[in-house]
Amino acid sequence: MTSWTILARAGTASGDDIILRQRGDVFEICYNCIELMSNLNHQSEDQLALRSMRRMDYAAKRILIGGLGLGFTLRAVLDLAPPDAEVTVCELIPEIVEWNRGPLAHLADRALEDPRTRVLIGDVQSHLAAIDSAYDLILMDTDNGPESLVRDANKGLYEDRGLGAVARSLGPKGVVAFWSATTSLRFERSLSAQPWFWLRDDISLVLGRVDAMHHIYSCSFSAAALRMRKAA
Repeated sequence: MTSWTILARAGTASGDDIILRQRGDVFEICYNCIELMSNLNHQSEDQLALRSMRRMDYAAKRILIGGLGLGFTLRAVLDLAPPDAEVTVCELIPEIVEWNRGPLAHLADRALEDPRTRVLIGDVQSHLAAIDSAYDLILMDTDNGPESLVRDANKGLYEDRGLGAVARSLGPKGVVAFWSATTSLRFERSLSAQPWFWLRDDISLVLGRVDAMHHIYSCSFSAAALRMRKAA
């Protein structure tokens, strides 16, 4: 088997080690020796965008994505968003943005070059705390889910204070969706404490299999938005 080739490396002030590596056609980002994401299967990231945009009847214009990753969620949003949309991506690690402009650019069809894309380097929680206007659609893909955090500071995003900031940043008919590798009863209780409706979609990673799933938690102040055009 072909061995991994390390293409680039980044570090954080708190000592985290982030590696971009390649083996054949497979690209992978590892965070402190743990696989964070790869291009092997991005079915659930595509569905994160598709299901949310369908629920917005493809009319969302002010869109926020928390976490760039390999750019698949951004690409799926751009493919469905109107020509006058503005898609803001918050990415904490500047090197990941550089990699998406360089060796990873082809994976998501050079999504960062789309004129509708705006990149902010920084914490999405800080961005939400600072803004005074609402987004039509917010997509959160910052961790492997509320039970598998990339960094401890992200814990607040899935708790009452962080969810309250998300709710305050969402338009009255908007949708927010959280990607998760696992289900989380604790997170579901926190969602239920907010003044919105929510549901969970379970996404099969391989068609026809139920033993390998990722999950999307979708929330809206409008019950109709969650029922509208639900994807199969």
